[in-house]
Amino acid sequence: MRYIEQNPLKAGIVEKLEEYPYSSYHYLIDPTLPPPCLKHSKVVMDYKEDIAAIKALLLEPVDHDQLAELRKASAMVEAPNRKEENDDEKLKKLLFDAENKKERNLRILKAYEAGFSQHRITKALGLSQPTVYGIIKRTREKNTIPIT
Repeated sequence: MRYIEQNPLKAGIVEKLEEYPYSSYHYLIDPTLPPPCLKHSKVVMDYKEDIAAIKALLLEPVDHDQLAELRKASAMVEAPNRKEENDDEKLKKLLFDAENKKERNLRILKAYEAGFSQHRITKALGLSQPTVYGIIKRTREKNTIPIT
């Protein structure tokens, strides 16, 4: 989190973290501001209203050795319930014969729900990961029957 919050400083966009208007820093140091997505964040839950501790946490220099260890550890974790590489041909067959975007989007959702990762779907179709994420989200919402 510290790494992300300090990016505007590292990029030279601002001289002080509190000067960057798009940071969650503002929400974390003012307990009356947190939006719903941050109200139950680890920082808010652990530090409550200890503003000095939150500032110390966010302004402490990033330990690049720890960051390297985190990258290494995250690269070694396998995504659960994801198909193996040898299923690439099956994925391509599932995705490529769609007659229109609506059908393609349904097939993307079906592939994802069958266990193919968004990353593998993006590679097969040549789309960006945010695009595939959005397609999955919107298609899922459109095809969910509300319980009445």
